[in-house]
Amino acid sequence: MQLRLSKKILLYIFLIIFLSTLNNKFFSKIKFKTIDKITIKGLEGEEKQDLLNNLELLNLKNIFFLNKYKLIKNLEANDLIENYTVFKKYPSSIEIRIHKTKFLANVFKDGKSFVLGSNGKLIQINEKNNNLPNIFGDYNKDSFFNLLKSIKKSNFELFEIKNLYFFKSGRWDIETNDNMIIKLPKKNLEDSLNLSLDLISSDKFKNVKILDLRQDKQVILNGK
Repeated sequence: MQLRLSKKILLYIFLIIFLSTLNNKFFSKIKFKTIDKITIKGLEGEEKQDLLNNLELLNLKNIFFLNKYKLIKNLEANDLIENYTVFKKYPSSIEIRIHKTKFLANVFKDGKSFVLGSNGKLIQINEKNNNLPNIFGDYNKDSFFNLLKSIKKSNFELFEIKNLYFFKSGRWDIETNDNMIIKLPKKNLEDSLNLSLDLISSDKFKNVKILDLRQDKQVILNGK
């Protein structure tokens, strides 16, 4: 081990001495191969091609002097991307592995249709996704993700929800696929969701259309 280490040290010393004798004219003649291949994994079709086109416009040059700030800015501006990892593959290619954002709900804003991604961004679409719940109202993003967190912790499932209604007070109403309205309180969402599910599952409340849980320790039922 000592002999091998000594040889490495000598090699490094030689390289330092050799490189220190070279002048700027020598380095100016060195030409690094430009990036000739960008591989994207995690996106398909037009989504993948659009990102490739944007990256090619960046003029990333060679892999040794890759402008990571340009690359990061472009990737983070893409609404479809949740997170990503970039791998340099020497001498002249890079691979970008993308985790695509998960679509959570349809949102209608200014006469346009969007889907809300798990990254918190709105992605414009041509028509709504019928497999997702719809959000109505000028919703607060933090409030929505707080509700979503409570739904995941409860026995409720997001796919059981048809519509979500947000109120300026910061409170949500849920409409299930069976057309039942659940009026939720601002706090203790997880407990309220579990309670509502227990009530919905009971035959005693099969005709109930509105379940009001806004008041603490009080349940108001409406069959209309």
